[in-house]
Amino acid sequence: MSDSSPEQQTGRDGEQASAAPSRDDQDRSPAIPELVIISGMSGAGRSTAAKCLEDLGWFVVDNIPPELIPPMVDLGARSQGNVARIAVVVDVRGRRFFDNLKESLAALDAAQVKRRIVFLESSDEALVRRFESVRRPHPLQGDGRIVDGIAAERDLLRELRGDADLVIDTSSLNVHELRAKMDAQFAGEEVPELRATVMSFGFKYGLPVDADLVVDCRFIPNPHWVPELRPYTGLNEEVSNYVFSQPGAKEFLDGYAELLRIVAEGYRREGKRYVTIAVGCTGGKHRSVAMSEKLARRLVSEGVETVVVHRDMGRE
Repeated sequence: MSDSSPEQQTGRDGEQASAAPSRDDQDRSPAIPELVIISGMSGAGRSTAAKCLEDLGWFVVDNIPPELIPPMVDLGARSQGNVARIAVVVDVRGRRFFDNLKESLAALDAAQVKRRIVFLESSDEALVRRFESVRRPHPLQGDGRIVDGIAAERDLLRELRGDADLVIDTSSLNVHELRAKMDAQFAGEEVPELRATVMSFGFKYGLPVDADLVVDCRFIPNPHWVPELRPYTGLNEEVSNYVFSQPGAKEFLDGYAELLRIVAEGYRREGKRYVTIAVGCTGGKHRSVAMSEKLARRLVSEGVETVVVHRDMGRE
């Protein structure tokens, strides 16, 4: 019997034979962390979104040069599971470093990193108002006006917005509503499979830019023209009862809920996990609010985690 160890035994040809890797060694291959890239317009809520993920246990880095993202993911992979989810904020504050983002995304794809891009959007009017309220210049305005900086930033981010997995319009969202949206998308990745935001809105204030599906409730008679109901919203029981006593309202709810069930099954098959459903009426106060509340309850009963946002309620 040879006194040599398995690593020192030679093969039949006299060459040194290397020991085959054990199953334990194979199982120790580094696990690549999940990655979320947060970007979007300055003043649209990137810091709030990042803070929300941090509160959910993500490792968050703000204003990182894009070329450092792949090395950071590599470090996370070598952390023995201690850093399983990484979120980075990438924006125009990086100036010339921002130009390297496309190359970094290509490197991440080549390394088969599971990545998602969250893009925070907002209207020009809302962004100008926010910058003026904090008395700070836009990072790209230079010697021009705030609107000049916003226009330059939109142009710079146009391609990234098109590649985003999730676009959130924060024009009419407060901090708590934005956090609720982020929670709906990222809290408890295991269950449920699909998460939805049901948003009521008023057509006279414009379509939500981040909506995946838009439906119109203006075929239902408007409670605005009922004097005793006009002061209230669709959250009021009397208003809701009035809406659903109208011809076609219940049938519409049943039919659209069934349609969403079919769509949800398709989204799951395609790997889509987030959907924003916009329900509109004229002013976003009565019909769309009542319909959104009922629709959200139907989705919850189907096992879909759902957040309700009333974008224009109280705006009149």
